[in-house]
Amino acid sequence: MADSWEDHVDEASPSDSAPSLNVGAAEWTPNASAAEWKPSWVSNDPPAPVPEANPVPQADLPAETEKAPAPEAVKEEKSKPEPEKKEETPPVSEKVKKVTAKLNDTVINDDDLADEEAAALKDLPDPDPREHLNVVFIGHVDAGKSTLSGSILYSMGTVDKRTIEKYEKEAKDRNRESWFLAFIMDTNEEERAKGKTVEVGRAHFATDDKRYTILDAPGHKNYVPAMIAGASQADVGILVISARKGEFEAGFDRLGQTREHAMLAKTLGVQKLIVVVNKMDEQTVKWDKNRYDHCVKKITPFLKQCGFRVKRDVIFIPISAITGDNVKEPVKESTCKWAVKINENKSLLQTLNGLQMSGRDETAPLRIPVLDRFQDRGLMVMGKVDSGNVRIGQKVQINPGNVQCTVDSIFIEEEEVQCARVGENITLKLKGASEDEIVKGFVVSDRKRPGSVCKSFVGKLQILQLLEHRSLFTAGYKCIFHAHTIIEECTIKKLLREMDMKTGKPKSTPPRFAKSNSVIWCRIEVEQEISIERFEDMMQLGRFTLRDEGKTIAIGKVVKLDALKKK
Repeated sequence: MADSWEDHVDEASPSDSAPSLNVGAAEWTPNASAAEWKPSWVSNDPPAPVPEANPVPQADLPAETEKAPAPEAVKEEKSKPEPEKKEETPPVSEKVKKVTAKLNDTVINDDDLADEEAAALKDLPDPDPREHLNVVFIGHVDAGKSTLSGSILYSMGTVDKRTIEKYEKEAKDRNRESWFLAFIMDTNEEERAKGKTVEVGRAHFATDDKRYTILDAPGHKNYVPAMIAGASQADVGILVISARKGEFEAGFDRLGQTREHAMLAKTLGVQKLIVVVNKMDEQTVKWDKNRYDHCVKKITPFLKQCGFRVKRDVIFIPISAITGDNVKEPVKESTCKWAVKINENKSLLQTLNGLQMSGRDETAPLRIPVLDRFQDRGLMVMGKVDSGNVRIGQKVQINPGNVQCTVDSIFIEEEEVQCARVGENITLKLKGASEDEIVKGFVVSDRKRPGSVCKSFVGKLQILQLLEHRSLFTAGYKCIFHAHTIIEECTIKKLLREMDMKTGKPKSTPPRFAKSNSVIWCRIEVEQEISIERFEDMMQLGRFTLRDEGKTIAIGKVVKLDALKKK
């Protein structure tokens, strides 16, 4: 007898006579009556030869030594495909096409997908089918924009009672009891201390029919560039004006922001405008209809000058943001008898829910102006889908710069989804690009239908009010160019034509200069290459604004793009 089990030689070990390992063999079943297994790796004898693969009756073999079929036979006998066998699964691109077919009826080419397997294997939900709207709150400082935003969020249950009580206590400690709702949107210390919104606040809420993103724009004239960044993403504008005596007049004055904000909203592509006459409960107003009518009558002609079709695109609503009257629920007749006859007695939220948006084309080329970018385990890019749609695995191009990359992930309100439709605010995780290659103002687009790039273009300008010390608009005039998320220095290179305001037709001779309240065509050159489109091709990327020394001096649209000079 051997002194140790390590010295024992098992001459008839089943492992010596077993065929080579076959991963496709039938599942192994233990046999309780089999001989005791003993290791044989220390054996000095050569291994027993492998028996020929002759058919043996199944009953003559022990269960654990059954002959496995040859690998070629396994493929024919398997009734179910192995999950890891890629050739047995349906083409991945077909899965992606089924997912994206809900969002885009056009044909999706396989060339558009850089990583089809990653797109299909990510078990992610489709985006929420409810329509999404960006709503920007604009108006003069202290009109009640942040308070109205907070009132909506509180009434919709986005903010709980305990948080509101905390804000009430903080506002009382600052001797500003009426600011507690504004603290929901004004989150940093500077905004709360001064009672002025500095940056565009963001918040989300939803109804049964639609989803909304609130963009609370600053009202102070020093922060108009931030307001432009918010309004450039908006579908609907809510112009907040104060009914309090003196405040409406201050906002609507030439130096007030009510005028400039309304004009910029139209220029930046806001389709619908809701004018809310706020602070109707104030002691100097007390839901006085004459005061409401005065505000409406005063502002209506100006909105027509801005280009709004008042009867179709503008709605007037009297509200009180601090009390919530006419915000979520219609105002009660006991509060104001005449207000129930305004706007068919619909509240602000009911009016928003009933708006019908137009011009959203999912079959158009993809365009996503970059609002911001940052690093978070990869390059993350924020923006709004202005046209087309985007999906995981899609190959995209970012202009200017011709940066080629692939969409690795898509996030809507921090939830990862398979794809995103036009109108959504999204965050993309991109592969193949670095943070240094992309800046705010660049545009994410299709590779097959990339965005246009230029350094100069012809624009049709409506000159508003020039500066007192720069009252002539001539070639060589320098100012700041704003378009979607672009902010760039520019120079007027040449005045091409001027419109005859009497006939509405261009004059025959080019002008030497232009004054306030005139319409001209001119060539504009920017410092760096930019990605914009002709207005007739894509309105969202074909509008622009010119500002000088903190004041908007002109609005316009892109007529022609000049070809880039070869370097």
